[in-house]
Amino acid sequence: MSAEDPRIDLARKRTGFAAHRTQLALDRTTLAWIRTTLTMGSFGFGLVGFFRSVREKNPSPEAVAIHEAAIQFGLSLIVLAAVATLLAAISHWRTLGRLRRGEDLRISRFPLSLAIAFLVTVAILAGLAALFGR
Repeated sequence: MSAEDPRIDLARKRTGFAAHRTQLALDRTTLAWIRTTLTMGSFGFGLVGFFRSVREKNPSPEAVAIHEAAIQFGLSLIVLAAVATLLAAISHWRTLGRLRRGEDLRISRFPLSLAIAFLVTVAILAGLAALFGR
C-alpha cells in the first residue's frame, strides 16, 4: 500500500470522529449526572420543607420525630448530591484529559453509579432507622 492510499485518510477521519463521539457521550453522561444530583438535592430540600410545615401545623411528638428524621434524610440527600456532582465533574475532567492525550480510556471496577447507589441505600436505611428507631 502506498502513502497515497485513500483508505489511510479515511481511517484518520474515522478515528477523529470516534474521539468526537466519545467526547459527546461523555458530555451527555455528565449532564445526566448533573440532572440526577439536582433532582436528589431538590428532593432533600423539599422533604425538609414539607415536614417542617407538618410540624408547624401539628407539633405533636410524632410530628417532631418525623421532622427530625426528615431533616437527617434530607440533609444526607443534599450532601450526597453535592458529593456526586463533584465526583462526576472530576471524572469528566480526568476522562477528557485522557481522551485529549490519546490515552486508553479505563473502565472502573467501582463506577460512580455504583458508589452513589450504595450511598443512597445507606442514606435510606439511616433515614428509616431514625424514623422507626425511636
